[in-house]
Amino acid sequence: MIAWLRHHGQALRLGSRKVSVLNALVIGIALSLPAAGTALIESLRPAGERLALEPRISLFVAPQARRAEVEALGARLRADRRIASVRFVPREEALKEMSEVQGLSEVIGALGRNPLPDAFVVTSKQDIAGELAKLPGVAHVQADAAWARRLAAAAAIAQLGVAVLAALLGAALVAVTFNTIRLQILTQRDEIEVSKLLGATDSFIGRPFYYLGLLQGLVGGVVALAIVGAVLGLLNREVRVLAESYGSNFRFAFLPLSEAGLVVLLAAVLGWLGAWLSVHRHLRAIEPR
Repeated sequence: MIAWLRHHGQALRLGSRKVSVLNALVIGIALSLPAAGTALIESLRPAGERLALEPRISLFVAPQARRAEVEALGARLRADRRIASVRFVPREEALKEMSEVQGLSEVIGALGRNPLPDAFVVTSKQDIAGELAKLPGVAHVQADAAWARRLAAAAAIAQLGVAVLAALLGAALVAVTFNTIRLQILTQRDEIEVSKLLGATDSFIGRPFYYLGLLQGLVGGVVALAIVGAVLGLLNREVRVLAESYGSNFRFAFLPLSEAGLVVLLAAVLGWLGAWLSVHRHLRAIEPR
């Protein structure tokens, strides 16, 4: 057992000495693309989840409608079994909400009057916007669910794109490691032949190369996280200004610790896989002459 551990320790030291900083940088840049995409999507997900995916329809009451007509419209909407919920938004409340948006209070104050109409916000699983637009007292109808559906579709496409990109770049990582190990094996061909003459097995000879691939992927994963952190920091400098103009504190968040660890682990596993494929492909072809 002690000899086995000593052999692995020696292989680890040999592999660590041959880690290429340039290759690790290439791996880090490749992995940073899907990692950054995941971070951006996860940061935007809460904003998307706040939008109701149920069809939501806003009904704006005609400005000349009397209070009795507004109440009658509300009663008719609540009696419709196709409608799940009805919320009345008085024009005064709508004006107050709009005034709280940074930059609009001065504009509204300059108008001198409330330009907003009373409104009803209803939710329904059926597309009834066209029928509601014909009700007495309704001046305009806006179906808000279309935006939520478009956002959900865009998020699904983005997630699929990130997954495909991650798969392609993962394959590229394996290919880079495969080629790196191949060059190392060819460089040490004479040493390998002598080791085999002395009775060394392929697994013993290949062990440093396995550690080289694993460590190179590991370092590449750490580099990828550093790149993602730097990119998000630069983006947040500009996003902060935009978000504050809307009275928001939105920021792009870094990957959770578990997902960051998964990136590093996946990079190490892919590096080891590339090394394993290269060793089994080229080491067996070398025999003592």
